[in-house]
Amino acid sequence: MPLIEVTLVNGRTPDQIRSLIHEVTGAVVKALDVPQQSVRVAVRELPTTHWAAGDVTIAEREAGGARS
Repeated sequence: MPLIEVTLVNGRTPDQIRSLIHEVTGAVVKALDVPQQSVRVAVRELPTTHWAAGDVTIAEREAGGARS
C-alpha cells in the first residue's frame, strides 16, 4: 500500500488540492502498477512562517526582508 506524503505552503484552493490528490494517485497507479484503492495520499499544508530555506522563512522573503 503506497503512502505518498506531500507538504506544501498553505494557500491552495480545495479544488487545487483535490486535483493534486487525483494526479498523484494516477501517477502512482501507473508507475507502480498497483490498484487505485491501495494508494494513500496525505497532503500537509504549512504556514509561510513554518517553511524556510537558507534561514529565511517564506513569510520573511515575501515581506522583502531577511533575518539578521
